[in-house]
Amino acid sequence: MITDYFQINELLSDEQKIIKQSVRAWVDKKILPIIDDANQKNISLHTLIKEMGELGVLGSFIPVKYGGAGLDQISYGLIMQELERGDSAVRSTASVQSSLVMYPIYEFGSEEQRCKYLPKLASGEMIGAFGLTEPNHGSDPGSMETKFSEKGEFVILNGAKMWITNAPVCDVAVVWAKNENGVVNGLIVERGMEGFSTPATHKKWSLRASSTGELIFDNIRVPKENILPNISGLKGPMKCLNSARYGIAWGVLGAGFDCFNSALKYAEERKQFNKPIAGFQLIQKKLAEMLTDLTAAQLMALRAGQLKNEGKATPAQISMIKRNNVKTALNVARESRQILGAMGITGDFPIMRHMMNLESVITYEGTHDVHLLITGFDITGISSFK
Repeated sequence: MITDYFQINELLSDEQKIIKQSVRAWVDKKILPIIDDANQKNISLHTLIKEMGELGVLGSFIPVKYGGAGLDQISYGLIMQELERGDSAVRSTASVQSSLVMYPIYEFGSEEQRCKYLPKLASGEMIGAFGLTEPNHGSDPGSMETKFSEKGEFVILNGAKMWITNAPVCDVAVVWAKNENGVVNGLIVERGMEGFSTPATHKKWSLRASSTGELIFDNIRVPKENILPNISGLKGPMKCLNSARYGIAWGVLGAGFDCFNSALKYAEERKQFNKPIAGFQLIQKKLAEMLTDLTAAQLMALRAGQLKNEGKATPAQISMIKRNNVKTALNVARESRQILGAMGITGDFPIMRHMMNLESVITYEGTHDVHLLITGFDITGISSFK
């Protein structure tokens, strides 16, 4: 098995190595034995979230004071990588909980909100969702239609969000909506609030072990104390997405290397024309190109982690690695499937499952093309969005 061609492991601290190995062992024990069946039968693995909390993978970068592990950004990336080696659905659950729910409550919330929600989210006692994308507005969140108006000690929230990970099973949702002046604010909506419903999304070909749905707000009375007080405007959800996109850039490496190593092992064992197919030039070309691209993506992720630890990583840099690394992982999955031939489409191997998942990952939290335009804007200073 090849996962570290450029000896990146030597650049990790002892703590980071232990974290990586611990999450890897948990995935081997808890995810790999059941993931094909869960995927085939469309069974959500959110039921493992308390175990994930015990493992310390939920809000790993949140301070210990609030229930997190207080880890650095490279450790967070390594956790995402190992979880997605198991399945993108598992990483998505942890990523949403950490970067899109716990992060905004910690970064933009009041001390009361932090103390109320973060420890329960870190332990997995609560499951969180993030509401930004709407039925009519995906890449253009500034045009969101979800709105709230003030009424005494409450605000009245109306609207809907779509394609929301964890929605059908969430206990709380960090929802972004416009106030009466058209300014975007974050609100914490709780399960049980009258008018709050979360119908599931069915007939998915991708992320089938993940719980996906809608967040519907029908005249919900949300206490004003549930509004995140320390942020306004779209920069709030965008900062959340930066954290999540960074985690994705690491996570997809797990899926990519799992596909690559499955293809390598198969090519070494599969014989045609009296020798292993790994001995043929076209197969070696595929393997060599896949490993080269994955290694380059690894190095980008590591450098991004270093920059995030120093507070220097820019949103444009994170957009670049999200786009590049997801594209790399998806290409590796497709090439790996070809090496396995017909066997590559079966549940006996993880490749088609990873490939279908990555078809979602390349779209969510910023589409492949939009991330390219973010880089274009950073290069030229000219926005192509208007």
